Amino acid sequence: MADSVRRTVGVEDTLSRPGLVNSALIAIAEWAQGLNEKYSKLGNRPVYAVGEFPWATDVEREWHHVRAELDNLLTRKDELPGFHEICGELRSISTDRDWKTFMFAGYGANSEEAIRLCPETWRILQMIPGMKTAMFSVFEPGKHLKPHRGPYNGVLRLHLGVLVPDTPPHTVAIRVDDKVCHWQEGKVLIFDDAYEHEAWNHSDETRVVLFVDFVKPLRFPASFVNWLILNIALFTPFIREGKKAQKDWEKRFFGDGTAPETAAPVVVAKQREQNAS
Repeated sequence: MADSVRRTVGVEDTLSRPGLVNSALIAIAEWAQGLNEKYSKLGNRPVYAVGEFPWATDVEREWHHVRAELDNLLTRKDELPGFHEICGELRSISTDRDWKTFMFAGYGANSEEAIRLCPETWRILQMIPGMKTAMFSVFEPGKHLKPHRGPYNGVLRLHLGVLVPDTPPHTVAIRVDDKVCHWQEGKVLIFDDAYEHEAWNHSDETRVVLFVDFVKPLRFPASFVNWLILNIALFTPFIREGKKAQKDWEKRFFGDGTAPETAAPVVVAKQREQNAS
């Protein structure tokens, strides 16, 4: 059994909670993990080479559009929610607001307000096949996310470095299994969050990545079972409660009329100029 399936004493599994129904869902997911490992098209490793995903180059090429929209959003950074305020299960690994998020999508529940505010980021996210979740992940100075692992290996995680402090090695980094990786602005990192991992920002500046979970490339029959599980996820308490928390926060952030201006009018103006010429 690979480390992406094996559980570690003292290491938190995110999205775990008591209850018969929840225990049954976790049991089904754990059974499916064996299939995912057996039928993985790219093997089972903590960290993947970006070159194994041809579309990643297109994402990197357009990263400056994401940065422009992030800069606009960060004018109200202090109002962004703590990650645990949207996904309650994450209180097991973080209970402060030094890990913030801005959600675009979560297993079929898309944020129309976030998409309106960051249309270029949303366009770029469509380049990622099988995208299931997408958000900005904000680490404030001094934040250290303790070792943990995701509950299911049917997705892989992408981080696109958008705002990364220029610091000495290991000051701002993520460890996945036994590999320590460093974010770079405009560069993609792809890893399996079902392996034990931890992340930290020991600098005095903010770090932001575009955080995406996408469907792990699998062969049949694992691909079919995985499709079922990931589509059922929308109806689980984890996703339903997170969707409600996100909607409640959006009402406060966007409802007062002071949210940052969308970049969409600028894009439309440029298109009009091109058409006129």
